[in-house]
Amino acid sequence: MADEPLETGLIGGAEQREIRIAEYDPGWPAVFERHARIIAGALGGRALRSEHIGSTSVPGLAAKPVVDILVVVPDSADESAYLSPLREAGYVLRVREPDWHEHRMLRTPERDVHVHVYSEGCAEIGRYLAFRDRLRASDEDRRRYEAVKRELAAREWPDMNDYANAKTEVVESILAASRAAGETPG
Repeated sequence: MADEPLETGLIGGAEQREIRIAEYDPGWPAVFERHARIIAGALGGRALRSEHIGSTSVPGLAAKPVVDILVVVPDSADESAYLSPLREAGYVLRVREPDWHEHRMLRTPERDVHVHVYSEGCAEIGRYLAFRDRLRASDEDRRRYEAVKRELAAREWPDMNDYANAKTEVVESILAASRAAGETPG
């Protein structure tokens, strides 16, 4: 009997949730640190790098109260190397995207922490870090991004991913500013 094909995309389907933007919480870095330790304990050397990314990683930036963590592994397509230990540590697989950089996203059952898993050398790693670092360095870009997020959060969205996709234009313009300032390779 052949193995069943793995579910891809949004595991469990689309979810409609209220998008709430909260003022910056100085406790968010501590949440990241706690989960980074849990992940390191679960994966050991298989976790090559963990970074606090997303809006909660930018001091002063209002955000959805969801801490995003970037975890770099040797090969994110090789789920046998990390998925079971992360599940045992309490994370639930939510996204499996073999056609998009072999991205996987797990989250806590409370949905307050998202763990994004990518392979070492993936271009998305640099994009996440360049975006975070630009927002940390540029008051103007940080204010602009927050204004767009607040405007979009006031709308109703059938799925959180639709909200995220609606931010693409401002995200790309901030990444372009980072490149123009020589902050980002490429």
